[in-house]
Amino acid sequence: MKIVVLDGYTLNPGDLDWQALEAFGELSVYDRSAPEEVLGRSQDAEIIFTNKTLLDAGILKQLPELKYIGILATGTNVVDLKAAKELDIVVTNVPGYGPDAVAQMVFAHILHATQQVALHSEAVKRGVWSQSQDFCFTLAPLQSLKGKCLGLIGFGDIGKVVAQIGQAFGMKVLVNTRKPKIDLPQGCCWVERESLFAQADIISLHCPLTPDTDKLINGVVLEKMKPSAILINTARGGLIDEQALAKALESGQLAFAGVDVLSTEPPATDNPLLKVSNISISPHNAWATIEARQNLLNIAVDNLLRFIQGKVSNRVN
Repeated sequence: MKIVVLDGYTLNPGDLDWQALEAFGELSVYDRSAPEEVLGRSQDAEIIFTNKTLLDAGILKQLPELKYIGILATGTNVVDLKAAKELDIVVTNVPGYGPDAVAQMVFAHILHATQQVALHSEAVKRGVWSQSQDFCFTLAPLQSLKGKCLGLIGFGDIGKVVAQIGQAFGMKVLVNTRKPKIDLPQGCCWVERESLFAQADIISLHCPLTPDTDKLINGVVLEKMKPSAILINTARGGLIDEQALAKALESGQLAFAGVDVLSTEPPATDNPLLKVSNISISPHNAWATIEARQNLLNIAVDNLLRFIQGKVSNRVN
C-alpha cells in the first residue's frame, strides 16, 4: 500500500520512529504540506494520515485510490466526514492518548500563577537574593492550593484527571457538564455554571467547542468570577472571548489566566492576550509529551491494523 503522512512534524519532530507504519507498505512522511501540495502528495495513496492538514470534499473526490484516513489527533474537523463517507473512505481518530499530559499542563499553569517560580528565579539570577538582607524574599504573594475551590467545565478523560490532581492538593472540586451528573467521584460536586463561576478560585475548561460553548468565557461571565480567580484553558481557544479576557486581566477584574490554546493558531501578532502581563501562554503543546505522542502513534498504527483486518476501531464517519 502507498501510505502518506501529510504533516508528521508536530507528532514526531525526530524523537519517535515511523517504523511501525513502514511495515504496512510504501511510506512517505512530510513534515508539513501546504494546501497546494496536498493533492500531488496524495496521488495514488490508499492510506493518508493527517493532523491539521485539511482534506475537504474537493480533494477527496480527486483521490480514487484512497480507502482510509487516519487523523493524528482527537479533533475531526480537518476532514470532510460526510464526503468521506459518501466516497466509502473510512476515517478514524485517536481519542484519549494523553489526558495525563494535558492535566499536567493545567497544573503547570496553575503553579506558575500560585508559586511564581519563574518570577523569583529570574530575580535570583539578577542578583536580588545575593543582595538581600534576609535569607528569603518574595516579589508576589504565594498561594496554597489546599482549601481552594477548583471549578471544571466539562468532565471527560482530562477533566477527571485534573479533578484527581486537584483533590491530591486538598482542593474542593466543582463540576459543570451539559447534563447534571450524579455519578461523580467522591469529593466532586456537580453545580450549575452560574454557581461554578461565582464560587471557583480556579476555573479550568475541558469542554468541546460547539455553538453553545463558543466564547463561553465572555465579558458577562468574567464579571461573575472572583477578582482573585485564575482561569485555565487547555481545551479550545474559541471558548474564550480574547478581547474580553485581556480587558479583565488588565483591569484587575481577573487575577490571572493560563492558556495552551488561542482562537487562531499560530496567533496573529495583534492578539490582545500577547500584550498582557498576568497571563501564561503555552503554544498548544500540552498534548506533546514524548509519552503522549508515542501513545498517539501507537493508537494510530493500531487503528490502521484493525482497518486492514476488517475490525475498524475509533471510526468517526
